[in-house]
Amino acid sequence: MAETEDFLVRELHPEDDDIFKEPMRKRRRSDRDQRFRAFPSVEQSALKEYEKLESRTRRVLSNTYQKLIQSVFLDDNIPNSIKYLINRLLALIEKPSLDPIYIGLFGSTGAGKSSLINAIIRQAMFLPVSGESICTSCIVQVSSGCCEQYEAKIHLLSDQEWKEELKNLTTLLHRTEGPGGEEEDAWDRGDAAEEAVWKLQMFYGNGAEGKSYEELLRAKPRGKIPTSRVISLKAEEAGELSVKLDPYIRTQRRDWDGGSAETHIWPLIKLVEVTLPKSELIPEGVVLVDIPGTGDFNSKRDEMWKKTIDKCSVIWVISDIERISGGRAHEDLLNESMKACQRGFCRDLALVVTKSDKLHLPEYLRERKVGNEAIQSQREAVLERNEMIKLQRNKILKDKLKRKLPADSRVLEASELVYTVSAQEYWQQAVLTEEETEIPKLREYIRRRLLDKKKRTVTKYVTEAFGLLLLTDSFSCIDHMQNEYLHMSGLRRFVEEKIQLLEKAIDQCFAHIARPLQEGIWNARSSYRRILGACLVRSRGNQGFHQTLKAVCLKNGIYASRTLARIDLNEAITQPIYEQIDPIFGRIFSRSGKPTDGSALIPHIDAFKLSLQEKMTEIGIRNGWKYDSYKKTFLIQEISAILGGLEEHILRKKRKIYESLTTSVQNDLKPCYEEAAQITGKKACERMKDVLRRGVDRQVAEGMFERAQERMQHQFQQLKNGITEKVKGSIATMLTLASSPGDGLYKELADVKSEYKEMEKLHRSLREVAENAVLRRGMQNFLLRMSPSKAGPPKT
Repeated sequence: MAETEDFLVRELHPEDDDIFKEPMRKRRRSDRDQRFRAFPSVEQSALKEYEKLESRTRRVLSNTYQKLIQSVFLDDNIPNSIKYLINRLLALIEKPSLDPIYIGLFGSTGAGKSSLINAIIRQAMFLPVSGESICTSCIVQVSSGCCEQYEAKIHLLSDQEWKEELKNLTTLLHRTEGPGGEEEDAWDRGDAAEEAVWKLQMFYGNGAEGKSYEELLRAKPRGKIPTSRVISLKAEEAGELSVKLDPYIRTQRRDWDGGSAETHIWPLIKLVEVTLPKSELIPEGVVLVDIPGTGDFNSKRDEMWKKTIDKCSVIWVISDIERISGGRAHEDLLNESMKACQRGFCRDLALVVTKSDKLHLPEYLRERKVGNEAIQSQREAVLERNEMIKLQRNKILKDKLKRKLPADSRVLEASELVYTVSAQEYWQQAVLTEEETEIPKLREYIRRRLLDKKKRTVTKYVTEAFGLLLLTDSFSCIDHMQNEYLHMSGLRRFVEEKIQLLEKAIDQCFAHIARPLQEGIWNARSSYRRILGACLVRSRGNQGFHQTLKAVCLKNGIYASRTLARIDLNEAITQPIYEQIDPIFGRIFSRSGKPTDGSALIPHIDAFKLSLQEKMTEIGIRNGWKYDSYKKTFLIQEISAILGGLEEHILRKKRKIYESLTTSVQNDLKPCYEEAAQITGKKACERMKDVLRRGVDRQVAEGMFERAQERMQHQFQQLKNGITEKVKGSIATMLTLASSPGDGLYKELADVKSEYKEMEKLHRSLREVAENAVLRRGMQNFLLRMSPSKAGPPKT
C-alpha cells in the first residue's frame, strides 16, 4: 500500500516540473514537511504542493513590493494609485498563512473532555483526569507547533481583574446586621459561598474568608505571582511537562490544605496554552480547546469563556453515555452550542458520547428489544448499543438544529452528528479495537477540516495575488497605458446605482426580523413572571440559595458555578424572544440561500459583486479592451477581495447584534440587581426575590422589552451603515486606481514582467494541484477497497 502511494506521488509530482521545484540552495529538511506528519502520504503531497504555491506567491509579492518601493522611494508626491498598490501588496505579504481552526470540547463535570484530548494526542495522562470529580479548572488549549520541546503558558488574571473578583468574593461572604440591628438569618453555605471561601483560603490561607476586602488587599498571597502575569513551562518529554502543569490546571480539593506555591495561585489562572512539538496526530493549525461547561464567577474569565466558545468553528458537545438521556446539564450544553452557531463562527457541531465501552451485559440482554440475532459477546453488545444511540441521538439533534438554524446550514448537511468514543478502550483494547473506539475517526475529521481550509485559503490567496500583479505589470507597460486608457465614468454611475440598490436590499433583508421580534416581545411580556419565578425557586427552599442569589445579583443577573447549572436571569427572561427570532436570524447571516427570497444578507452582497463583474466584462467587450483587460481582471478580483473581507466583518458584528437583547435587559435591570445585592438581615433571601420581582415588573411596565427591540434594530441599522460605507470607500478607491492615467511616475516604475510571468504560472498551477489531489484521493480509496481487511477484533 505504501509503495503504491509513493509511486502515485512520484507520477503526479515529477521532479522536472519547475512549478514545484524548490530554489537551488542547500538546506536541511524543511520544518514545513514536519508540520504535515499527521497526514497520510497522499494528503501530505497535496498539502506540500499548496504550501509551495503559497510560499512562492509570497516570494513573488515580496520581490514586487521591493521593486515598487525602490522606484518611488525618492518621490515626494506618490499617486494614490501607487500607494494603494503598495499597501495591498504589503497586506498580502503579511497576511497569516492560515487562521487556526479552534475545535471546542464543551462538556460538564466528569464528561471526559480531558481524557478524550489525551487519547487524540496519544498521551495517556497528559491532562489531569479524575473520574467523576471536576478536574480541569480553566480553559485549556492544546495545539502543535514547530517547537522542539513541550511548552505551556499559564495566563493569570491581571491585578485589576483579581481585585474585582476579590471585592465580589468578600461582598458575597460579608454578614452584617439588618436595618433594625437584626442579625442575618442563619444560613448554610450554598455553592457560591463555598467556592468563595475555597478561593480565599487557597490564595491567602485559612481565616481569609473572615477578613474584609481592605484587609485582604494588604495581605500577602501564599504563592509567588510573576509581574508578567504569565508563567512559562518547558520540558523535553510529555510526562515531564504534565507533572509541571498538573497543579495549575487540576481543580484542587476543597478539604485539602498545603501543597506547592503553584497550587496557591490556582485561583488566578484564566487560560492555559499547551504546545506539542511537531505532533504526528494533531496537525499544526488546529487547536483543541477544553472548555468548562458553565463559565466562571469572575467577569473576565466568564467573558473569555463566551468568546472562546464563539471563536470555535467546530464544537463537540461531550457527554458521558450514562448521562446522554435527559438531564438539564446536557440540554444546556446543546443550547449554548446552538447559540454559538447563531452568534459566533461555529459551522460544525457534533455530539461526542464518551465512555461508550460502559455496558452491563446481563442488564442489556434483559432489556434488549432489537434484532433477532443472539449477542455472542460484550463487544457485540457494545457495538449494537452504540449504533442505536447514534441513530437515536442523530435524529434528535438534527431536529433540534432544524428548529433553531436555517435549512441550508452546513451542520445540517453533515452525514454524522454523533460519535461514540471510548478513551479507555483506546488504550486497553480489551473489548473494542482502536478503530471501534472512534478516536481515529475524530482525528480524520480534524485532518479533513484543515486540508479543506488550506485548499480554500491558498486558492483565494494566489488568485488575489495574481490580480495585483496583473495591474502592477500594466502600470509598467507605458505604451499600453498611454494608448489604451480606460474611461470609467459610466462604470462609476453604475456602481453608485448598484450601491443604492444594495442599501434597499439590506433594508428588506433586515425587515424580515421585525415581525418575529415583535411576536417575541409579546411572548416575553406574557411569560416573564413565570420564567423569573422558576429561576428564583429551589427544591430545598432558601437553604443555601441565599448566597447563590446574592452572587447572581452581584454579577448583574449571571452566576456561573463549577458544579451547578449556569444561572442567567437576563437570558431566561429574553428566551421567548430568541425562540421567535432564531430561525430568521440564522437565515439573515447564512452564507448561502437564494437572493430572491430577500432574507439572507450574504447573497445580496454576492449579487452586488456579480453585477459589477458582469458590467466590467460588458464594458471591456464594448470598448475592445486589449491590454487594459489587465485592469478588468484586477477589478473583478479586487471586488471579490473587498467583499470577501466584508463578509468577515459581518460575521464579527453579528455576535453584538444577537446579544443586544440580553445586554439591553441586563443594563435596564442593573439598578434592581444592585439594590438586591445590598440586602442583609432577617429573611434576606425572600426580600431579595421581592426586590427582583418588583424591579422587573417596573422595568417591563416602562418598556424594557420594547427598548431591547429598538436596540437590536439599531444594531442592524449600524451594520447596514457600516457595510455601505465600507463598500463606497473601497470601491471608490479601487475605481480611482483603475482609471489613473499614465503619467511620468509610471515611466519610473520598475519592470515587474518576470514577477508577473511567474505569478501567472503559479495561478495556472492551482487547477493542476487540485486535479492531482482528486486523482490521489481516488487512487487511495481504490487501493483501500482492494486491500485485505484488517484482523478481527479481540475476543471477549
